[in-house]
Amino acid sequence: MSTVETEHVLVVPTELFHEVGYFQGFTEQVDQYLERLLDPACISYRPRNEMEEDPSFKQLIPYVLFRYTDEAGAIQLFQYTRGKGQGEKRLHSKRSVGIGGHISSIDADVGSGSDPYQEGMRRELEEEVIIDTPYTVRCVGMINDDLTEVGKVHLGVVHLFDVERPEVHSREDEIREAGFRPVAELMGQLDQFESWSEICLRALFATDPQ
Repeated sequence: MSTVETEHVLVVPTELFHEVGYFQGFTEQVDQYLERLLDPACISYRPRNEMEEDPSFKQLIPYVLFRYTDEAGAIQLFQYTRGKGQGEKRLHSKRSVGIGGHISSIDADVGSGSDPYQEGMRRELEEEVIIDTPYTVRCVGMINDDLTEVGKVHLGVVHLFDVERPEVHSREDEIREAGFRPVAELMGQLDQFESWSEICLRALFATDPQ
């Protein structure tokens, strides 16, 4: 049995998400959701292979965007192409501006007082990229996309890392063709991106890049 099949991931009941306030696409109302969705009484860790096919639960996913603003005020985002060896086969070969992944049961076992969500985000970033620059962090929104099979079983929490230098690099072979590109260029290539990235780009950068 593979690691993917035995991994237990953090999920919340889809019914709870609807109760807090259903939306399709993007919302900036993060606080309204996270306090309820991350309540220890509401979360559970279930086999990932089962959850990928069960829309009665939402897998909570930190989705990190890296933004660099140069001296002239021009904005660039870190982007890459997903390789075919990544866990979610439905996203293979899609371009993305988001780094992140599942919160696993191992993130809850780090130690007393630790935050499984924050620990999971830290672990995923450490596994996937090298961040060789100072940065600041804001949680800027949430993504729900029930129009795709992947989206029906996932719920994204969007974190914006503003970096001092464009020094973020891929740590693994499955994050291909990675680097910072101008936002204006990416907005003209939306059809190449996975749905969550397209949603983020439209919501955060289509009219107001700040």
